[in-house]
Amino acid sequence: MEVVFQGVYKRYGQTTAVHDLNLTIESGALHFLLGPSGCGKTTTLRMLAGLESVTEGKLFFDGKDVTEQPAVERGIGMVFQNYALWPHMTVYKNIEYGLKLRKLPSAEIKRRIDEVMDITRLTQYRERLPGQLSGGQQQRVALARALAIRPNVLLLDEPLSNLDAKLRMEMRDNILRIHKQTGITTLYVTHDQREALSMGTKVSVMHAGHLIQTDVPRTLYKHPKTAFIAGFIGETNLIDGTIESWESGQGTIQTALGRLHSTQGAQKFQAGDKVSVSLRPEAILVDWKAAGTGSNFIKAKIEHLTYLGESEQFSLKAQDGTSLKVNFYHAPEHSFQDGDELGCTIAADDVLVLPPQLEMGPGT
Repeated sequence: MEVVFQGVYKRYGQTTAVHDLNLTIESGALHFLLGPSGCGKTTTLRMLAGLESVTEGKLFFDGKDVTEQPAVERGIGMVFQNYALWPHMTVYKNIEYGLKLRKLPSAEIKRRIDEVMDITRLTQYRERLPGQLSGGQQQRVALARALAIRPNVLLLDEPLSNLDAKLRMEMRDNILRIHKQTGITTLYVTHDQREALSMGTKVSVMHAGHLIQTDVPRTLYKHPKTAFIAGFIGETNLIDGTIESWESGQGTIQTALGRLHSTQGAQKFQAGDKVSVSLRPEAILVDWKAAGTGSNFIKAKIEHLTYLGESEQFSLKAQDGTSLKVNFYHAPEHSFQDGDELGCTIAADDVLVLPPQLEMGPGT
């Protein structure tokens, strides 16, 4: 099922929660809607489900206008953040409930329940009550209940936010496996960038009610179109700068860190343009002897070292006072301490030049 938002707005009085949303969710995709709290992503999901009306614009399922269609007729399966399970019903009865409302034959109900229990690996828990299940098991019951109705579109609203870190990892794998098995068009709403990057076929980033960029995860991380996305998707160091020279996608930028050379411009720039420069922490290389020179060499002092096992994070202060974060993977043994001076270099391909940050408001 292909889903298309065409010029969709959602207003609450004088407040616009979603601005001119134009988005296509491809048939069979696991599409993520990502953004900070109040950006309009849950409102968008609820409009798709028919739980909120569309103020302006159109919503299409496989080319059919469903903007005014009641929620019950849209064939939507939904998994809520709190799972919304009946506490007095067994796993089997929770899944059965929606099928009985649809007045399906008993044999068909049993066949569907057995099928989704197998997919979600819940067969051994069929007679348990929700209170006798772990958080991950309850989440799978909610997912099984949504799948049992054979939805046209599956909606997941922050489904892993109540789980601990280990269970979240486990459930990511479960959701990916189940999506591959069923092939159902799925819209997954989250503020967790790791979920989106590790699971999504495509990711749409929203901010203050606006859709900023839709892309595959790797492109979104490597080639963000705005400073907001560069800062929201993973960690980055954002430095204000002014274009000194620019031609054919490369040039020099004057920054507080000095002159930086880049071959990664997000658009065409001219001399004198104000820009934001994104330097990913993992792209900055530590020059242990601080002996380097050149346009992309930076001297800095260590403010704090954070050891994370597989990596080490250096919080640095450059000579002009600019703070920098550097992530060093597989760091060699060293004796650096807070206050020590070191040097950093960054390749021109890793100096991403973006339009200056725009203030879009706090969202909704």
